[in-house]
Amino acid sequence: DTGRPGYHPATMLKLYLYGYLNRVPSSRRLEREAQRNLEVLWLTSRLAPDFKTIADFRRDNGPAIKATCRQFVLLCRKLNLFADAVVAIDGSKFKAVNARDKSYTQSVIQRRMEQAEASVARYLAALDTADRHDPGVPTAKVQRLREKLDRLREQMRHLREMEKVVAASPDKQVSLTDPDARAMTSSGRGSTVVGYNVQTAVDTTHHLIVAHEVTNATSDRAQLTPMGQQAQEATGRTALTVLADRGYFSGRQIVACEKAGMMPYMPKPYTSGAKAEGRFGKQDFVYVPGENVYRCPAGERLTWRFDSVENGMTLHSYWTDACGTCALKPDCTTGQQRRIKRWEHEGVLDAMQRRLDQLPQAMILRRQTVEHPFGTIKAWMGSTHFLTRTLKRVSTEMSLQVLAYNMKRVIAILGVRPLMEAIRA
Repeated sequence: DTGRPGYHPATMLKLYLYGYLNRVPSSRRLEREAQRNLEVLWLTSRLAPDFKTIADFRRDNGPAIKATCRQFVLLCRKLNLFADAVVAIDGSKFKAVNARDKSYTQSVIQRRMEQAEASVARYLAALDTADRHDPGVPTAKVQRLREKLDRLREQMRHLREMEKVVAASPDKQVSLTDPDARAMTSSGRGSTVVGYNVQTAVDTTHHLIVAHEVTNATSDRAQLTPMGQQAQEATGRTALTVLADRGYFSGRQIVACEKAGMMPYMPKPYTSGAKAEGRFGKQDFVYVPGENVYRCPAGERLTWRFDSVENGMTLHSYWTDACGTCALKPDCTTGQQRRIKRWEHEGVLDAMQRRLDQLPQAMILRRQTVEHPFGTIKAWMGSTHFLTRTLKRVSTEMSLQVLAYNMKRVIAILGVRPLMEAIRA
């Protein structure tokens, strides 16, 4: 009941929004701006919170900040900015506060142990040489070699301990600085990034982020339906067209999307081993729905033989006995018959491929739409890492980035005064 009253949350949120809009996300830099920047002095009514108070607001008010981001998306919906009901979904890797040297997987530990063992062998050989030429080798050099050996042995002990910790973790990964960060391959960088996989669903008309999610999943494969459902809720439209790249291709996810009322568009990845070896791939065999057969490149009919269940998926198997005398067999299979397996819901995938063939510009639209927000946000961040740690706090930080981005986009679309009037209303 004593002491000075706390800063109003609206004041703190305004300060953070100013920071993210002007590439000043750091709490220490915001503290300095609140003391010297005339714009910030006016915005905060000359209040100057210290950096700890600023940082604590972001840390302690994650749910409220995320709710504010969602409320702004609902405001965009009321302003009829999501009229086309088409969204593009994509993910991008953002670096965490965790160096690669502080991230461990089984393969990384094995590689570092091999490097350490090679260094130990090299230093032992150098010491052996020094022992044989004792008068000619300075004592200081021998001492340095022994110190290096001691450090390497300590490193080996640490790696053996980390090997046990990694083996006990559910996903066989351990990050020491940020425990929720994960090592994942970045297609843009062509290397491994220790960080988070940020998912966004972006409106194709105005490039507004209608939904976002910070994950530590190393793949996009399981993110299609969750992001599509978030986009449905945000836009208020069940019949939503969803564009994604081949990294999201998953039969189960596509079927789940269609059951939820969405219409997905994405290309199928090229995973045919036979095609890679110069033989016919599955795409060279034409399915005839009315007869439930496949037509092979030689014109033969591959008929249904039996069903099997693999990884919870029911698969139909097709082949023909004509392979033995076929002139194209060397270009088709190395076995007795070429067998084709068809998933029970593969008709849904075929229908999606036909839609994509009729709308080839869909992937161009996806790329033009969803890569723009990621590029803008990363430019604002200065190609650096998140400032906070753990999935919960990083999600709050990303919500501030998304809120600032969406606000800037709406100002560009409508102008400042119409937006202010809509917020007041």
